[in-house]
Amino acid sequence: MNLSDLTTKIFGDKKRWWAYKTRAKALPDSYRTALAGVERYLMYLGGITKGDVAMQMMEDLLDLFEQSAANGTPIREIVGEDPVEFIETFLQNYEDGRWMSSERERLIKTIEMAELAEGAAG
Repeated sequence: MNLSDLTTKIFGDKKRWWAYKTRAKALPDSYRTALAGVERYLMYLGGITKGDVAMQMMEDLLDLFEQSAANGTPIREIVGEDPVEFIETFLQNYEDGRWMSSERERLIKTIEMAELAEGAAG
């Protein structure tokens, strides 16, 4: 699978992805570096499986960094003392697109079915 196909699979619309990347390149160096670190973490550990949700998340993140750069907000004020906590909290806004959410729902339904079966057998 080439990069273009992978990008389409993960983020859906390629034009939207490339527009995002163009906007990200326009950030001042320090903000672009911080965004790239957050982006890399989200790609590896975010667990987003829906392309439209992933793209919306990345655009929202970029909006935050663009606004912060425009206002002169220091990067540490954006991500706080613990960047991992920042990202984990940020990700909570996109739970419906994460594979873990699907697995949580599957577990809940399985336990409910087992409980019903147990009640019917008992």
